[in-house]
Amino acid sequence: MKTWTVRGATTSYVVGVPEHGQWAELVAWGPHAVAEGPSTVAPVGTEHFLPRADVEPLEYAARGVRFASPVELVVTGAEGSDELRPTFAGVQSGDELQLEFQDELRSVWVVLHYRMVGDAVERWVSVHNDSADELTLHRHDSAAFVIPTRGPLRYLWGEWNSEFEQAEVTLDRGRFSIGSQQGITGHSYSPFLSVEGSDASYGVQLAWTGSWEMSAEVDTTGQTRIQAGRAPSTLGLRLAPEESWVSPKAVGVCSAEGLEGVARAFHDYQRTFSRRSTPKILYNSWFATEFDVRAEQQLELAQKAAAIGVETFVVDDGWFTGRTDDRHGLGDWEVDPAKFPDGLDTFITQLDEIGLDFGLWVEPESVSPGSALAAEHPDWILRTDGREPLQVRNQLLLDLSRDDVAEFIWATLDRLLSSYQIKYLKWDANRPRLDAGDQRRDLDGRVVANLYAILDRLRAEHPGVYVEGCAGGGARVDLGIAARVDTLWPSDNTAPLDRLRIQRGFLTGYAPHLMSSWVTDAVGTHDGRERSLDFRFHVAMSGVLGIGADLSRWTDDQLKTAQRHIAQYKTIRDVVVNGNVYDLGAGLQYVGADRSVVFLWETGDGNVRGTLPTRPRRVPLVQLDPATNYRVGDEIHPGSYLLQVGVRWDGSTDSNCLVVEALD
Repeated sequence: MKTWTVRGATTSYVVGVPEHGQWAELVAWGPHAVAEGPSTVAPVGTEHFLPRADVEPLEYAARGVRFASPVELVVTGAEGSDELRPTFAGVQSGDELQLEFQDELRSVWVVLHYRMVGDAVERWVSVHNDSADELTLHRHDSAAFVIPTRGPLRYLWGEWNSEFEQAEVTLDRGRFSIGSQQGITGHSYSPFLSVEGSDASYGVQLAWTGSWEMSAEVDTTGQTRIQAGRAPSTLGLRLAPEESWVSPKAVGVCSAEGLEGVARAFHDYQRTFSRRSTPKILYNSWFATEFDVRAEQQLELAQKAAAIGVETFVVDDGWFTGRTDDRHGLGDWEVDPAKFPDGLDTFITQLDEIGLDFGLWVEPESVSPGSALAAEHPDWILRTDGREPLQVRNQLLLDLSRDDVAEFIWATLDRLLSSYQIKYLKWDANRPRLDAGDQRRDLDGRVVANLYAILDRLRAEHPGVYVEGCAGGGARVDLGIAARVDTLWPSDNTAPLDRLRIQRGFLTGYAPHLMSSWVTDAVGTHDGRERSLDFRFHVAMSGVLGIGADLSRWTDDQLKTAQRHIAQYKTIRDVVVNGNVYDLGAGLQYVGADRSVVFLWETGDGNVRGTLPTRPRRVPLVQLDPATNYRVGDEIHPGSYLLQVGVRWDGSTDSNCLVVEALD
């Protein structure tokens, strides 16, 4: 067998092609030592009744190589066959490893691509039609990952206002699938699966912001295999002669530090496409004013925000012509002169004078039925021929698969960003894409490709603009969008106890620099128990801090509390967004180069008022030098004490956030 190794920071991924050249298979995946011996996943014994390919740890299987076991690629052509039998034809190596396979009978090339970034292995496939006939791809996954361990399968599920709920399933045999048919990543599931093993744990994510599917199967031999890719469409993807198709990337990580190590490996990977290390603290006016946007009242909020230390002021929905409620205005992206009578430029200048950057909310993919844009370009509205388009949340979608629509969206954003000093852009998407459109045009692929192209162009031509991705909360969170924005909105639910659970789930797959988190006055959707303003701030400070409350209603004491927490956050935010995250059970520890930030939360009823005698808890910390002394508030302790005994915590708000700093 010929083998190739892609080597990461602490792990190696070894793939091989047997002498017969009929497929590629996993040889080993794990800590570097696994590459130094025989395969850790090869089956033993003789197969009966089924072809050998159906029990081998195949990297990518086509119908025709495998028959009874899951496959990643199904191709039909004019001759009516759905079988493909590509054999090994060559290898290319450099920044990426490419294993090339050719089906000479049908003139089809299949290339498996590998690239290691940190400890994350990126995998994708390209298919080239070298024949004179059109082909159709009926299944077209990005990759299949053989998991060299057995254990519970973890996933993230949810709904609006309750995203990133953690769950697990024990899969002794059989198949488990999650996905989205919404044309968007969706609230229901995240494109993320992980397996916790005794020696090493594994995770797989998909970088795709359209409809998707992930499945895990444990076959009768006990092999666990995760498939990830775009969701198949009814009519398949057409591939013309001499045309190529490239899948989105699937990304796998391995860690010897359990599922927390898997999360940290994904965090490190996501930081490779981050542009900024220090996010600014924002205030967003939505919860204070909703659609009732008026320049004078926005400025009053901005003055209060600046006084407590906020750095960016974002005007949310309601700033543009005709936008008085959620039924009007989308698509007509002109500043409403009734709301900004002196012009938006004047308002931005006023913000600059009090030391605030300006940010703006947009929802450029949607259109209101009664808007001027809908009347002028009814052909731009996504619909199925002969049928009325589907309204969701009183709005329609533009057909972003059309290049003229993509150009309109780009021109709209470019005009706004070129005309005004906008430093922050909140890009929202408040409905799924459910209309079928013309399935012969690969609607899903064209929409996502145009979305990515606009975001890539935005980053290139307006590099100073910080972009937040939002979709009715957390319905657009995946590696594809995370590579093109600066932060993500995990949920519209900002109540402290609900949000704490959502954020803990978010961090299992996504990095803290992507986790936008606000302090608001919201009560819980699920857990409405009152929590102090200190508690709310400490929940929000464990991500990218923002304020969304109505500051005009806050008392002087509340504003002073906010000012104190914002000042502290400015001293710790680099550690929070860039540090390694560890779960302490009672809270989280963010570990930086020379200090840690520890958040501890009392979420039960407990003796929180201190009315009865009690003894404080001790919470052991991690990743400290036993021989180094550390300052924790007014106390100094050796690292050995903090590792073995821990920090003192009585459950009070004063001890929610601790800075642990190494002393020289």
